[in-house]
Amino acid sequence: MAEPGDPEDRPDGDDDALLRFLAQFGITPDASGQMDLSRLMDRMQSMLAAFNTQLAGFGKSDADSGMNWGFTLDLTRRAIAQAGSDPQPDPATVARIRDAVALADLWLDDEIAFDRLSAPAAAWRRVDWVEQTFETWQALVRPVISQLANALRALVGRPDAAAAEPMLRLAVAGMFAAQVSDTLGGAATTVVSGTDIGLPVTRSLVALLPTNVAAFSEGLAASSDDVLLYLAIRETARQRLFTAVGWLGPQLLALIEHYAREITIDQDGLERAIESQLGQAMTPRDLEAAGTAVAHSLFAPQRTPEQAEVLARLEILLAVVEGWVDEVVARVAEPRMPSAAGLTETLRRRRASGGPAENALKTLVGLELHPRRTRDAANLWAATRSARGADGRDAVWAHPDLLPTARDLDDPLGFANAERGQAGPDEMDAELARLLDEEGGASE
Repeated sequence: MAEPGDPEDRPDGDDDALLRFLAQFGITPDASGQMDLSRLMDRMQSMLAAFNTQLAGFGKSDADSGMNWGFTLDLTRRAIAQAGSDPQPDPATVARIRDAVALADLWLDDEIAFDRLSAPAAAWRRVDWVEQTFETWQALVRPVISQLANALRALVGRPDAAAAEPMLRLAVAGMFAAQVSDTLGGAATTVVSGTDIGLPVTRSLVALLPTNVAAFSEGLAASSDDVLLYLAIRETARQRLFTAVGWLGPQLLALIEHYAREITIDQDGLERAIESQLGQAMTPRDLEAAGTAVAHSLFAPQRTPEQAEVLARLEILLAVVEGWVDEVVARVAEPRMPSAAGLTETLRRRRASGGPAENALKTLVGLELHPRRTRDAANLWAATRSARGADGRDAVWAHPDLLPTARDLDDPLGFANAERGQAGPDEMDAELARLLDEEGGASE
């Protein structure tokens, strides 16, 4: 007869995972080998009640995952408050930003084909940036939350483990709320403008964050006025592009959501993290703290072939967008601002070292994004302007099929001098329509 602990006597697979998970809460089989899960729920009841009461104050949670977005936003606000002073911009600061954007618009009018925005420029606090972008972040991370919820359920997938379901839903809510709030709170202390991350996460509005602009300006040779004007030109150009090119923003976001749907949760890493972290989490605050540590080990390191393809397309598209912004800003700023070239190089170094977009997307959706070819894209846009004029350069944005590919970035002169007609519906149209249809169905 096998002794207890012999390999043939030990549970394996999901059973083993379940037993080790429950052991963290002092729940072990009795002498007959039976598990009394009622002891688990008795032990967790006070925490469940306290945390559910806390969540209820922030509105309804998602039915599938238990994620409570009101609670997550509150955590993010608290993270921002702890990051340091960020006062409400006074009237003088608002006027200074609006003057800078007005001058940026005046200069851009002579260089780009895209109209000014109708909304007045805004001065935002860090919390304003989070609140204005929060809905977009929800859409981007929902596929990951679904995968996480499925992975957690799989850890206690046995029929007799159904009583643990409330605890798992609580774990999902606490863990990922902590991760989202930590990530967005960090990004909010770094971004200098609404779309500084290079993605259309805000509505059509030019907004700058004066506290972060001031921090960015420290140590630079350029004056604070020049830095503000330069950043205003970049944000204004990018927002005018996103607003005028209706397909661009939806395609960027659809590619990210597509990547996120293919996320694989590292089951072994998740199990180890739960055992080491959640076993000690017996209060709502403990669970929030544990969630930050746990969520960093969620994603399996390997990518699917489909993710690799989406990533390649996304990196090129982002490089093309930021390259266009670099080219346009150089055209309007460098003849008028001696400090412009140095500021462009500062932002390139910032981007190369991993800016707010890269950090946020890696943490929230496992997307390691490195648009390395931005300089190549800027050279391509400059060559296109030289060959076709500014209007010809901007006409490339009329259709996705007209945009440069990775091969075009290798041969900017060839792209600039090529004859390209108006593209009709084709495979790119069908792919974009498919992605957008899938996202629409997922949000219903």
